[in-house]
Amino acid sequence: MTTLTCQLCSLPGGEIFWEDALCRVVLVQGEDGRAHPGTCRVIWRSHVAEMTDLNAADRQHLMEVVFATEATLRRVCRPHKINLASLGNLVPHLHWHVIPRFLDDPQFPAPIWVTALRAAPPSRLAPAASDLRQTISGLLSWLPESGP
Repeated sequence: MTTLTCQLCSLPGGEIFWEDALCRVVLVQGEDGRAHPGTCRVIWRSHVAEMTDLNAADRQHLMEVVFATEATLRRVCRPHKINLASLGNLVPHLHWHVIPRFLDDPQFPAPIWVTALRAAPPSRLAPAASDLRQTISGLLSWLPESGP
């Protein structure tokens, strides 16, 4: 069910670099993407709010995509740590944040949503969507609903 007021139903949520019939993976272009290059969201296509709204097969599919996104960011960005979060308090549409963390990022070791402890390093660049696309496509090629 699509909700007209839901931004994740009506907008891509970032630059899509992988998708299939059930979900999409986007490179975040907003504020957290600038301060935390490589930040991605894995967004479930249908409008549901919680993981338990999905059947077991769909939950498994979504988590395989989340794990492949994490592995992709580890290979492409080489972060110190990856943070995974599924909050949905502001946008109650099922999605996972996959966030590469670096020792010198503005909030490390705290969550990215707290006040910055330091300025973002100017030299870190966001990964190219083409690099992400190639890596994640290889990791997810076995999924029955795998995307382009």
